[in-house]
Amino acid sequence: MRWVGRLFNKRDTLVRLTLLDLAGVGYLVFCTQAGRTPTVTQWILAVGAFAAALLLHRRPVANMVVQAALLAAAIALLDDIMINQVGASWALIEITIGAYRARTIGLAAGLLAVVDLTNTIGAPADRVAAGVVGLALEVGIPLLLGLVIRANWNLARQAQERAAAEQRQHESESRAARADERSAIARELHDVVAHHVASMVLRVGVARHVLTDLDPRVGEVFDDVHGTGTAALGELRRLVAVLRDPDGVRGDAALTAIEPSALPAAIGAAIDRARQAGITVEADLDPAIGSLDAVRGMAVLRLTQEALTNVAKHASTSAVAHLVVAVRDGVVHWEVADTGRGGAPTGVPTGGGLLAGVPSGGGHGITGMRERVEVLGGRLEAGPSGTGWRVRTALPAVVAASDRAPVRSVPGERGAPADSPAPEPV
Repeated sequence: MRWVGRLFNKRDTLVRLTLLDLAGVGYLVFCTQAGRTPTVTQWILAVGAFAAALLLHRRPVANMVVQAALLAAAIALLDDIMINQVGASWALIEITIGAYRARTIGLAAGLLAVVDLTNTIGAPADRVAAGVVGLALEVGIPLLLGLVIRANWNLARQAQERAAAEQRQHESESRAARADERSAIARELHDVVAHHVASMVLRVGVARHVLTDLDPRVGEVFDDVHGTGTAALGELRRLVAVLRDPDGVRGDAALTAIEPSALPAAIGAAIDRARQAGITVEADLDPAIGSLDAVRGMAVLRLTQEALTNVAKHASTSAVAHLVVAVRDGVVHWEVADTGRGGAPTGVPTGGGLLAGVPSGGGHGITGMRERVEVLGGRLEAGPSGTGWRVRTALPAVVAASDRAPVRSVPGERGAPADSPAPEPV
């Protein structure tokens, strides 16, 4: 039924009038009274009605006047007035379904009724009565049909307007909810996390200046902690700015991308920081990482920082971490594995490795790594490897939503079953 609705669309007036004209031609050729061919006068009036319908399809009022005049001529000159009668009735339909005032529609209907009744002038009473009743077919039905079509158009337009208004309201509510959530997170970051980090940085800075006779190695540790805390405060400020005004900092692009040429140096800095923490790091970096796109480059950097931090926190001081970043056919293969051997220093959970020894209710490092990898269409794998632990993934060159593989569950501790809950470090 869709084509029927399209046929009575306001924009398709020419199409339906063309079909009406073709139906009229078919009537003249095939459906005239048996044994009688159309006369010249009948053809002239019919062609005039056809031409007026096509030429005046954008001016229904003018078309109505012309069709009524042709119908009056047909009543006076012809026995078969079917063509001109249908043309005038259809012109009334076009006026009724158009965006015209009730007065215009009433005048058009009155004109057609008067012209139809001229056929009964001087006729017997029974013929006059039949002509009046016939107005229901010639005037009433076109009026009714036009009003129904016009009402359906109005209902459809109102439904579209309501749907658009509801969509706008939904989008507005969603934006407001996201803004409230970002503001709440920003307040917590600013009032709690940033406050405590700033306090730690301040105390470390005071200690660096008050304790002047420290061992140089301790001084280096203080410098490293102070620099790390200062950098963390800077990133927290950027994060709070993004949460409070995403448009002001181009969305969260500042937090999700890195210049490709800066990636090798950034990974090198992460390796140096892990070595300063006492971990031996063997790195095998493909020179092609300098040509990665910004988003995958940032993912590789964050994965490396998190994995090496976990090795430094949870493996022994004699552990050896091996980092591999390779690019093959556009796919980034990343892996960090540690040996996990040796005794743990004081204050570090025993057992070694990336996740071992983390108490129940640990941080969200692996969760964050898994989510970052999943967004890019990869799959994070983490688990025991010999006496140590290994985390690895492959980031596809082109990510399609339908190609994203589910993430494999991550064991919680060395030796724990694969389906056990995974307490994850920060």
